[in-house]
Amino acid sequence: MANRLTRIYTRTGDSGATGLADGSRVSKDAPRIQVIGTVDELNSISGLLLCEDLPPHVRACLSDVQHDLFDLGGELSMPGHTIVSEAHSKRLEDALDTFNAGLPPLKDFILPGGSRAARVGPSPAAKRPRRPRAGTAVRLPEVTGPPRQERVA
Repeated sequence: MANRLTRIYTRTGDSGATGLADGSRVSKDAPRIQVIGTVDELNSISGLLLCEDLPPHVRACLSDVQHDLFDLGGELSMPGHTIVSEAHSKRLEDALDTFNAGLPPLKDFILPGGSRAARVGPSPAAKRPRRPRAGTAVRLPEVTGPPRQERVA
């Protein structure tokens, strides 16, 4: 391990900006930060799924996906640095082709259910409409002057 984190906070994000791994600062509502959050969310969901009893080949594939997502998050946090390659995508596509090969054609949508793992499926999709879309976040004007005094009834 090259760098050991001794604390998990920096106190440098109070101005609405956050730091990338190369030391640059970007707005917390920047599309890159939103994508990093989504990748981190997928990585967490992968971790939850890996807590379940899975067939060994599924576990191995999901573990690879989780490592790839971690690498992708690292790549996104370091502008100009490439970690994830076409080979990563090809490996995932090949795994999906293998999993899908024995399945009958899909005729209907499938409702999640039947296992604890089904709980992780709807969560990101359900949250998606509430998140600002990349590039459409509303920036409030800077507040000037003394704070307003609210009356408490």
